[in-house]
Amino acid sequence: MDWTDLIDVAFDALGSDSNKSSALHSVQQAARPDELPVAATAGRHPDHFRKGALVLTTHRLVFLKDGKPPLPVPLEGVTDVTVTRSRLNGEILKVVALTGAHRFEEVDKAEFFAEQLRGTARTARDRHRAPAAPAADLLDQLERLAALHTAGALTDAEFALAKTRLLQG
Repeated sequence: MDWTDLIDVAFDALGSDSNKSSALHSVQQAARPDELPVAATAGRHPDHFRKGALVLTTHRLVFLKDGKPPLPVPLEGVTDVTVTRSRLNGEILKVVALTGAHRFEEVDKAEFFAEQLRGTARTARDRHRAPAAPAADLLDQLERLAALHTAGALTDAEFALAKTRLLQG
């Protein structure tokens, strides 16, 4: 799959062709040289009325919406990915990362996309993991998690799960 195919998949899921070239340009422009496309689907961010494209690469998850700046989530910081179902909001994809919790509603093929996201995030963490992480780095990550929890970005359960996963390596 190349970048054009990835954006085509996302916009086909949206049922729209609007600003496809703009979305492609914004993702490619911010891409690292070794970053490759993985998967795409459509979903709605709670702050937006209409759906946007969720694009998964080897390094990040990006939410693209017409006229809005891309919302990137670095994969090496992803600690949990869950899918729930609601009568009102359809399938809900929740991504907990060191940058905060992200929720996407009405996600097309959410369970399949979540599996791809989990696997790609695990690979990204392994790629960025140093042979022996210094204790100071672990302490910094724990402090960031605690700050997110204190700020209300993570619930008690999300904080406990993220902390456990971080400590288990």
